[in-house]
Amino acid sequence: MTTVSPFARSSAFLDEPRLPSREQTIEEMYSVPESFLEIEVRNPQTHGFGRKMYTDYEIVCKTNIPAFKLRHSLVRRRYSDFEAFRDILEHESTRVNIPPLPGKVFTNRFSDEVIETRREGLERFLSIVAGHPLLQTGSKVLCAFLQDPDWDKARWA
Repeated sequence: MTTVSPFARSSAFLDEPRLPSREQTIEEMYSVPESFLEIEVRNPQTHGFGRKMYTDYEIVCKTNIPAFKLRHSLVRRRYSDFEAFRDILEHESTRVNIPPLPGKVFTNRFSDEVIETRREGLERFLSIVAGHPLLQTGSKVLCAFLQDPDWDKARWA
């Protein structure tokens, strides 16, 4: 009795006709994609003194997706803004599972390492949320949070 590997190709599979393929042109390789969305969280800045200290982050958004009003935008947000934004998204869109934010930090929260770890987590969060097709078309708060420099969480509560 011969044993056949589950990974072996079936001869029937080899006989099937393949779809014709063609090489991509240079224009297709290097042109702007049909739709793109780039989100970058960068340039953290810490403000204030003592118990009034906080860090905010610059959010750069580049896109050609029609749901967004601007092709390029730059805004600043602090962690508490992200918390409010996430809460609003959860109430606004019950069909989408909103990912968690990076956790709160209670010790050493203004160290470069903690700020960088949080920046990476916030960027990951925004990329997931902003890249979701249901949120792109159905969320009222998404575009405002990413693009409106005067965004105020109180207006959305």
